[in-house]
Amino acid sequence: MKQTLTLVCKLQPLPEQAAKIEATLKAFADACNYANQVVKPSILSKRTIQSLCYEQMREQFGLSANLAVRACARVGANRKTAKTKGKPVKLFKPTSADYDARIFAFREKDWSVSLTLNGGREHIKIVVSNYQIGKLKGKEPTSAQLCKHRDGLYYLHIQLTEDVPEPIKPNNVIGVDFGRRDIAVTSKGDKWDGKSIKATRDRFARVRASLQQKASQGTKSTRKNCRRALRRLSGRERRYQSWLNHNISKSIVEIAIATKAVIAIEDLTGIRERTNQKPRNKTERRRSNSWAFHQLRTFLEYKCIQAGVELTVVPPAYTSQTCHQCLHIGLRSEKGFKCGNCSWHGDADFNAANVISLLGGAFASLPERSVLACSLNEPQARAKAPSQRAWGKLT
Repeated sequence: MKQTLTLVCKLQPLPEQAAKIEATLKAFADACNYANQVVKPSILSKRTIQSLCYEQMREQFGLSANLAVRACARVGANRKTAKTKGKPVKLFKPTSADYDARIFAFREKDWSVSLTLNGGREHIKIVVSNYQIGKLKGKEPTSAQLCKHRDGLYYLHIQLTEDVPEPIKPNNVIGVDFGRRDIAVTSKGDKWDGKSIKATRDRFARVRASLQQKASQGTKSTRKNCRRALRRLSGRERRYQSWLNHNISKSIVEIAIATKAVIAIEDLTGIRERTNQKPRNKTERRRSNSWAFHQLRTFLEYKCIQAGVELTVVPPAYTSQTCHQCLHIGLRSEKGFKCGNCSWHGDADFNAANVISLLGGAFASLPERSVLACSLNEPQARAKAPSQRAWGKLT
């Protein structure tokens, strides 16, 4: 099994190289928009798109052969994604361009990259950290993406494909409940409090609101200083959130490795749209919409693949309302949970994590570890299970 990782490396182009990069990004975006306009929206195949407008794209926008091919592939991929979401393809902006092995090369001897741009081939220095050096040393990446970030600087997203270890043979399941008050709670009792990230988000929101107000109402020098401060603060909250999610996901995977366990999480896709339909004040809506649960899941997924840990996703229905001891519906109030059937009471997130663990055993490769699974050799027990446990009614 193979895994593709993306390393984001900052470019250090000379002024004339920066101008060529800017021209290449604009030509690539214009070519994508042209292909999207002249080719019927129903055509999704990149080969068909290429056969219809390849020559025109090269003549009008001055792209090299492979950049024109990559532009056709970009249009086809965006159309397929838009079709699955039921939305039209948006306008392509001059912020990125795709590169393959023919127009991109990594040079380890001087830590630079060779890129085909509008106007010829250029060798550009890259800024690399110790982590990136360790990943790139001795490797020959064959694909990358040239990007212009919001800070106005240029970066190269280098894709590395590596072999991953064989999956660990598990003997138990760790359930993980994601939330806002506690970012993550495991069925083993580990938890990561969300107070720090909540306080950080609220502080950044107050600072941004104050600076934005002064930037629009103050004197000329005040507005200039406020805009400079906003640019300086841009991305700090996002970087802090990424750092926190990296640490949480790493800790969960380490626990799974130590206990030889499968990790089970909830499928929270669409939760933001559902919660936004409920009446809430502006502050709660902002806090909910800045909750980076998908990023935490993404980090957890790729770290599990790297470590050979199995990850399973379970449906979230009733996981926070079901008692993990008797599987009957209980009463959840804020952080507390109490079951009216077996009288178990305790932390609601810990209870939900244990229910997720039970579901994970049924969904993953360990059904024998879950009380939700019944033996095929016991038809009577299987017939009684739905009436004895609430889960049969829930599904």
